[in-house]
Amino acid sequence: MEKGYVTPLGTRYASHEMNAIWSADSKYSTWRKLWVALAEAEKELGIDITEEQLNEMRANINNIDYDVVSVREKECRHDVMAHVYEFGTKCPSAKGIIHLGATSCFVTDNADIILMNEALEIIKKKLVLVISNLKTFALDNRKVTCLGYTHFQPAQLTTVGKRATLWMQDLIEDLEELEFVQSHLKLRGCKGTTGTQESFMKLFKDEEKVKALDRKLAEKMGYDNVFAVSGQTYTRKVDSRVLNVLSSIAQSSAKFANDMRLLQHEKELEEPFEKGQIGSSAMAYKRNPMRSERINSLSRHVVSLAQDPAITAMTQWLERTLDDSANKRICVPEAFLALDRYSYTICKYFCWNSCI
Repeated sequence: MEKGYVTPLGTRYASHEMNAIWSADSKYSTWRKLWVALAEAEKELGIDITEEQLNEMRANINNIDYDVVSVREKECRHDVMAHVYEFGTKCPSAKGIIHLGATSCFVTDNADIILMNEALEIIKKKLVLVISNLKTFALDNRKVTCLGYTHFQPAQLTTVGKRATLWMQDLIEDLEELEFVQSHLKLRGCKGTTGTQESFMKLFKDEEKVKALDRKLAEKMGYDNVFAVSGQTYTRKVDSRVLNVLSSIAQSSAKFANDMRLLQHEKELEEPFEKGQIGSSAMAYKRNPMRSERINSLSRHVVSLAQDPAITAMTQWLERTLDDSANKRICVPEAFLALDRYSYTICKYFCWNSCI
């Protein structure tokens, strides 16, 4: 039995793959991959780092003792330095070159971009499947005549297939927006505490090597670009853009779910009803539109979460203030976890077997 609060977004709604992206192991192993990439790039650019030190770091990317981290963080009150310390206990010969020249946002910000990109990829694949299934449904029902509604009052006739194209068109717009935002994601790179790269200039004493470090880091992590300029963090407009895309998908999903609830009341369309499913604890024969209601419920949460990074982006002071940190730890993962359920649910309406 759980002793403390556990978010239902993780235990009840999101997929295993989305949960895995936002897990502690995923986050902190990504930090370590970044530290390895940084050390590799620094070695290639002339810093005295041995292959033995690098191999020691590589071998311990997933070997994290969270108890040691917890004890150390209580002492130093700094999560990144607690992980640097714990990584050093696993890599004693490399202890002195872990995080060399970097500030905390080197790992936190670069990792956040990487995790958001991975999560967007999951959403994109599911969105494509929804659109594909909707297309099949629309074509199969293009000649099935039904009553059209304006103001939810009887209007001219339409077809079931035509109505489905309205839902599909909104989702296609969302997919195009998602692909645009994803294609413009870039790493923060190796910037200093205020974005000036001063610490790396002290390390290399060579401007071209500092520029090369940025490029090498991005390449090693699988990215083409880094931000040309930053403060201590990448611009928080990025988080706002990403969650706006999720909000847009939530809006489209909620429109579809509302329509389904209305049409189920009119006995025109109905949610799938599984064998053994109970519609009501008191009235087992009822066929409540519970999936659509769940979509509407979670949609409200995703749309409301999109306000958080927007407010953060407009209230950051100068090169950075820390009031972004606690907020983005919550709103970014939660928006992805809540939205992750939509594609799975909507697919079930139109291609039941492929989504079980």
